[in-house]
Amino acid sequence: MTVFVADTDLAKMASNLDAAINQKFDGILIDHGTAEALEAGVKKALEKKIPVVSFDSILTVPGVTSLEQGDQKMAESTLEQLAKDAGGKGNIVKVWVAGFAPMERRQLAYQAFQKKYPDIKEVASFGTAKDPALDTQTQMEAILKKYPNKGDITAVWTAWDEFAKGAARAIQQAGRTEIKVYGIDLSDEDLQLLQDPKSPWVASAAVDPKDIGRVQVRYLYQKLHGDQTPEKVILDPVYVSRDQLPKDKQINTTQLSEFVKGWGGSQQGYTDWLKAAEKK
Repeated sequence: MTVFVADTDLAKMASNLDAAINQKFDGILIDHGTAEALEAGVKKALEKKIPVVSFDSILTVPGVTSLEQGDQKMAESTLEQLAKDAGGKGNIVKVWVAGFAPMERRQLAYQAFQKKYPDIKEVASFGTAKDPALDTQTQMEAILKKYPNKGDITAVWTAWDEFAKGAARAIQQAGRTEIKVYGIDLSDEDLQLLQDPKSPWVASAAVDPKDIGRVQVRYLYQKLHGDQTPEKVILDPVYVSRDQLPKDKQINTTQLSEFVKGWGGSQQGYTDWLKAAEKK
């Protein structure tokens, strides 16, 4: 396997895709990007009989299998818990950024949440994809100064774990841990914050990142095998809260399946012939 890294540069990503096609790889996996930047290259790959499986790229090119996380479901699960914990009312801060496929899908759930809970008011909304954790921490610090009293802010909902990290650090450093943080996506570093009883970050929803890679590769193998594959695959997310996690030891995402049902071990795309091939 060869990895081409674009570092969020879409022009570089398109160039990398062209390089992969010219080097005549047997298959191409795409991680993020946009349809506008990638569609021409993807069509070129298919013309040359190179199968393509993408993740979070909103590609709708016939012949491509596009994976996405259950973004709306992830957002709904964290927002519903926020509403339950807040008693259906309060003031919240949203950290979100437009222009990314998963963010846009999560925003749809947020808009539905606003209509469902009119007594939960949004007092601030911000977010940037550049230095997201640090920028969120800085902006959250300013918002806490604007709303200095306990009860001014009930919770912070973040559409990405990088945002949650920044918000949680700002709140904890300001001693305002009555404010709860809810996030989406999960890493080993995130789990440390979730397990910390002093951290305001209390819950997140995510798909095991390892499962994303596993499922993506399975569909590529199916294509190489000549199988018919779906054009769209939605990965099943899992809700993870602090009260599900052990209090006596620090765990990582590999161990999370011992405590949270549904985490890891996805069987999506795992055909009988793949299982047989793996045993061989």
